[in-house]
Amino acid sequence: GLNRRIIKKIGPLALRLSFLPGLFEGFSIMVVAHFLLNLSLIQGGMLGFIIAAVSPAVVVPEMLRLKERDFGKRNEIPSTILAAASIDDVVAITLFTVFLGIEGGQDVSIGMSFLMVPVEIVLGISLGAIIGFLFSLLFKRFHIRDTKKVLLILSVAFVFHKLEEVLPAATLLGVMAIGFVLRERLPVAADRIAGKMERIWVVAEIFLFVLVGASVNISAIGDSWLMGLLVILLGLIFRSAGVLAATLGSKLDIRERLFCMISYLPKATVQAAVGGIPLAMGVAYGDVILSVSVLSILTTAPLGAIGIRLAARRFAKTS
Repeated sequence: GLNRRIIKKIGPLALRLSFLPGLFEGFSIMVVAHFLLNLSLIQGGMLGFIIAAVSPAVVVPEMLRLKERDFGKRNEIPSTILAAASIDDVVAITLFTVFLGIEGGQDVSIGMSFLMVPVEIVLGISLGAIIGFLFSLLFKRFHIRDTKKVLLILSVAFVFHKLEEVLPAATLLGVMAIGFVLRERLPVAADRIAGKMERIWVVAEIFLFVLVGASVNISAIGDSWLMGLLVILLGLIFRSAGVLAATLGSKLDIRERLFCMISYLPKATVQAAVGGIPLAMGVAYGDVILSVSVLSILTTAPLGAIGIRLAARRFAKTS
């Protein structure tokens, strides 16, 4: 759904949104959790950047629906949030890994870890663009039915994503780059492939939310819920301040900025995937980190999804 015109239009804003809100939230939670939950600053940093990751499981389906309805077309808001949310997760997980390594006594270079974030992004996009280019050559040279094209793209994309375990590459951004290159080189075929993908997404979306729900351990919340809620709330306030800072100087009006703030609230996927890692590795207060991670899913995922739909309905006439 992205082309060169859209990328050129949203690029600077999407880049700011991919870094600033997560950094605002992650570091604010690091400090707040130190005082409210008695965590060390390193443990607070782990919690902060677990929670700081926005949830693709909630945001992506909502933005795709809004794109279909041409909501926010004037400033390409759904496309901006889609692109920014992907990089936001890369940044959050990288910084969580840094704090986890420091807590575990590993010799972790913070400067090198920060440097690896743009390296992962550039390498992921570059590899994805190469794969997309090779697909375009293949589809031009040979007549392949659209269903087989989709199966081929999915197969290669799954394998490519697994390479993230051995390569420092943001492969999900690379998968987006595959579609982007196909859109640029074979626009007619890309439309047909997108139609097939949308039908697959109907089923895949159900699997996605069932898996996220199955990962949530409600009993882990324990007695941490009240202070945990306060930590989450303060983190969201700082995240919203980060969104406001990122959108300063942009063409977005106040309603569009408010919509971006609401769209950046949901947590689910990353928190379900990595919230239990500190506890499994024997980190002190790992149970508290897991509890607050679970609590962030239970509170922000439904409220964020509902908020996005209500805000879109209210702001539709101005966007």
